[in-house]
Amino acid sequence: MTKFAIRYALAFLLLIPMQAIVFNHMVLFNVAVPLVFLYLIVMLPITMGINLVTVLGFLAGFLLDIFCDTPGVNSLCCTVLAFSRKRLFHLYVSIDDDLAGRSPTSHTMGAAAFMKFLLTLVGLYCIMLFTIEAFQFFNFRLLVLRILASTAYTFVLLYAIDSLVVRKAEV
Repeated sequence: MTKFAIRYALAFLLLIPMQAIVFNHMVLFNVAVPLVFLYLIVMLPITMGINLVTVLGFLAGFLLDIFCDTPGVNSLCCTVLAFSRKRLFHLYVSIDDDLAGRSPTSHTMGAAAFMKFLLTLVGLYCIMLFTIEAFQFFNFRLLVLRILASTAYTFVLLYAIDSLVVRKAEV
């Protein structure tokens, strides 16, 4: 567990500033924003306590709010996402097939189940984020376009990151 804590702390210290400095400026066609820091919430073990996961999700969102000057938007979305993560996981994997302390990845869950799980998490986050950010339905087509494009962009990047991460226990 200490190896995971060190790896998670390093990922936390790396992904939050990278999101604020690099990824927020990698906007495609002035519509799609990659939200790579969501990997911090995805990589947490499913068996971890809901209180700790929710607090870590809030901290990730809060630090991103501080860096990006978005008052509370990311904090709210990350907290809701972290809270609902385990229930969303069990939509695609039966309760009996718990990962026993391992993180959900394409290797531990299977590619199809992990892709569905990741797409659901990213889609939920993008729906919350862009709806709160717009705070109106005046330009509904642009809102839907931003949600779909950002979901696809983030999904591809997070799946690529998950495929590149080498885990000693699974090799």
